[in-house]
Amino acid sequence: MKNFSLKNMKKTTKNHFITYAMVIIVFAVVQFMVSGGMMSSLMQGLLVPLCTYSIVAVGLNLCVGYLGELSLGHAGFMCVGAFSSAFFTRYMEDSGMNPNLRFLLALIIGTLAAAIFGCLIGIPVLRLRGDYLAIVTLAFGEIIKNVINVMYVGKDSSGLHISINDNASFTLDDTGDMIIDGAMGITGTPRQSTFLIGILILLVSLFVVFNLVNSRSGRAVMAIRDNRIAAESVGINITKYKLMAFSISAAIAGAGGVLYAHNLSTLTALPANFGYNMSIMILVFVVLGGIGSFRGSIIAAVILTMLPEVLRGLADYRMLIYAIVLIAMMLFNWAPKAIEWRQRFSVKKLFHKQAKGVQ
Repeated sequence: MKNFSLKNMKKTTKNHFITYAMVIIVFAVVQFMVSGGMMSSLMQGLLVPLCTYSIVAVGLNLCVGYLGELSLGHAGFMCVGAFSSAFFTRYMEDSGMNPNLRFLLALIIGTLAAAIFGCLIGIPVLRLRGDYLAIVTLAFGEIIKNVINVMYVGKDSSGLHISINDNASFTLDDTGDMIIDGAMGITGTPRQSTFLIGILILLVSLFVVFNLVNSRSGRAVMAIRDNRIAAESVGINITKYKLMAFSISAAIAGAGGVLYAHNLSTLTALPANFGYNMSIMILVFVVLGGIGSFRGSIIAAVILTMLPEVLRGLADYRMLIYAIVLIAMMLFNWAPKAIEWRQRFSVKKLFHKQAKGVQ
């Protein structure tokens, strides 16, 4: 029996192992810093958002990097996951259900709701390509946001009451409770999201996407991305595999939305939360981290989420430095000379040169 070693592992397996190890090591370091009082309250407040944006970036990278389709609607899927899970949590708040079980069910509901919407949107949308697909997915995100902003949902002893006019359209009895109050959103959601839960969801998301891209289905998805006509000519079901990848990508975004919703006491579908800018920001994480690189998406999401807060003390220069960092990261990842330099000074080559020198 062969001894286990990294040399005997496939290159992709090594990369996956490194990504898992990176996430776990960062979690351990952060927990040590928090327990030792070495991290400010501001940075502690960013831990859950960092996990949220990393999860959504991983989901979008599956769509953009491996499916090869540009989607600008992942803020919409995130919104679906956030509101469906927060609605379930608020509805079951007085039921006496165990809070941890309730959160787990809310996570499942939010993820499945986003996957269902991804499937429903994907059936007609994935027939389009390029800019047309981006425009339609962007429209979906805006529609979802605006529909939630005009919804009023309350519950009392007689059941649920729903209106798209105003909360005066129905009258709740003494036991009544307003769950969704139009543009005011959902208030009073228990803040159950923690850094540990965020890391666990991120690890599960990575496990799902890594196993998908290395499976037979993943190879079919990449074949469709590389050459649709050739893939169809060898019998690959284009619609099936594109819809599967798109739905999984939407489900991961929905899981990120659940984490986002349970980190806020008030959840609103304002443009600042789930609008066009949110979709563009997530796409920036994917592009800067490297299209097709899940590890790069996580690193970019962490750096670009932390940077504005770290530079907050610089006032007017904060966004200028943020823009310079964006340009520098883009050049470092995509400029031909930068790629050559990285390849020349890669860790693997440096170790190879050292080994030759020792010999």
